Amino acid sequence: MIRIQVPATSANLGSGFDSLGIALNLYNQVWMEESDTIDISCKDNVVIPTDENNLIFWAAKQVYEKCGRKLPGLKIVQLNNIPMARGLGSSSACIVSGILGANRLLGSPLTQQDLINLAAKIEGHPDNTTPAIEGGLAASAIEAGRVYSVSVPVSEKIRFALFIPPFELKTEKARSVLPQEYSRSDAVYNLSRSALMAASLFSGKLENLRVAVQDKIHQPYRASLIDHLDDVFRISYELGSLGTYVSGAGPTIISMIDAADTDIFAKYAANHLKEKKITGWQIKILNTDSQGAQISIE
Repeated sequence: MIRIQVPATSANLGSGFDSLGIALNLYNQVWMEESDTIDISCKDNVVIPTDENNLIFWAAKQVYEKCGRKLPGLKIVQLNNIPMARGLGSSSACIVSGILGANRLLGSPLTQQDLINLAAKIEGHPDNTTPAIEGGLAASAIEAGRVYSVSVPVSEKIRFALFIPPFELKTEKARSVLPQEYSRSDAVYNLSRSALMAASLFSGKLENLRVAVQDKIHQPYRASLIDHLDDVFRISYELGSLGTYVSGAGPTIISMIDAADTDIFAKYAANHLKEKKITGWQIKILNTDSQGAQISIE
């Protein structure tokens, strides 16, 4: 049986809508082997589809079809540490584990670039799937079905404080509130800041991050979908956040913080949420994952 480990990912990073994403050291685990039937189970209490509608199985099937092979079934065992529908790349983790696992079972006929392209095609955008495969901070663009990407390490000066709410927000709903067109000034506003974000995370120029996270493309339109968003942003900046943003489509909110301040930030953030009677939110302090998805044989 093979085991696939896939990191959580945070997309957009404020200004980099559908183009920037980062891998974080929180992981889903999937065990997979060929079978004559579909046998899907879960090691935790997360409710998942156990038929051909399971996203891991469906993604694996795309690889088999691409390689001209029939897939009668798979045995799949999931361990889901990445919260679902929270803007942390849970669907991308399923897609990546499915296609990487299937490719390994078939003897690795697809290249890394093939897998990156296929993952983005299935997901519809590359900002989660690419860092999930490559690790680090990934900047990605799609042209004629091919993903052009660069993955770079993130400065060790930076940690990521996750405010994970007790409610879900489906990507489809979060995308439905976005406008079809934007002004040139808004486009330029985001382009300049997304470039600044990538360079600053790589170089560790922390003073740039508060400007680099600013956005006019998606966060203003999604704010009303996330209860307590303004409160959490305000709390994070009062506690010294270097830059705070909505992770992916939300509803998780992430603050980039100085690595030296992780313990005190988490403690006081929890206290402030309690004082504001904002209940059910989890706070996790994570680092970046630099390796991306990993496969081993067990």
